[in-house]
Amino acid sequence: MSEIIKVEHLRYVYNAGMPDETAALDDVSFSIEKGDFVGVMGSTGSGKSTLIAHFNGLNRPTSGKIIIDGRDMWAEGENLRDFRFLVGLVMQYPEYQLFEETCYKDIAFGPKNMGLDEAEVDRRVHEAADFVGLDPALLERSPFELSGGQKRRAGVMAMKPRILVLDEPAAGLDPEGRDDILSEVKEYHKKTGTTVLLVSHSMEDIAKYANRVLVMSNKKIAMYDTVEKVFARAPELLELGLSVPQVTKIFLKLREMGVDVPADVYTIPYAVKTLLEAKRRRDAGESLVLPRSAAQKGGAV
Repeated sequence: MSEIIKVEHLRYVYNAGMPDETAALDDVSFSIEKGDFVGVMGSTGSGKSTLIAHFNGLNRPTSGKIIIDGRDMWAEGENLRDFRFLVGLVMQYPEYQLFEETCYKDIAFGPKNMGLDEAEVDRRVHEAADFVGLDPALLERSPFELSGGQKRRAGVMAMKPRILVLDEPAAGLDPEGRDDILSEVKEYHKKTGTTVLLVSHSMEDIAKYANRVLVMSNKKIAMYDTVEKVFARAPELLELGLSVPQVTKIFLKLREMGVDVPADVYTIPYAVKTLLEAKRRRDAGESLVLPRSAAQKGGAV
């Protein structure tokens, strides 16, 4: 694998040079490998939304570099338009950004601006519509008749970006709608190999779909690692004002009670596997009691 996004010493200041200037990002550096599915989380004001708006040029760094697929976005001679086709950004509530008179024209807007011929545009529109479960008969109807989830994705998917960035794509949807949209994104990721960044307040969603997690806090990166290693630091996440999956909280409580279970349990299937293993050990007469010092740490390892 190789890097597709590299951020070097990124700093971003709102209202630079003004009396009310405010730093939103401060010396942020990290890289993302091609094909990764990265969950991005952080409390309000942590800098996560400001960060992702840099990846297709909506924000320009005050200092530092954004390197996409080996190219510095803001280097002299670079064409920002190229990066906006390379990186598909789906903002929160993007249904308010729809402006064409039919679903077909709205989905086709991006591919047409890429300079694709009519046949390729048509193919991509129908392929994207099929992927999000949009009946072809609805393509000639108003985009405002689409479901909340469908409005958010078809147009971006039709551009086939190499990097897909989603800012709270399931906001405002019921649990079934949230599962539908995120399962669809995961399937798209698996099918195309697209690199995905998912900003979400739901720790359950990130635990279920991502393979790496980037945690923002106070304008900097607090953690960036595999899902397992980040959620193993659940007490630290809680100290940062973030939630953790309910199942993780249960296992932390078990550790506080002195039960020898892992601290990095973050999905129901893993929890079931862990409990079955604990039962096997108990039946074999092995101790399930943590040393007192480990139990007192509340799950820290």
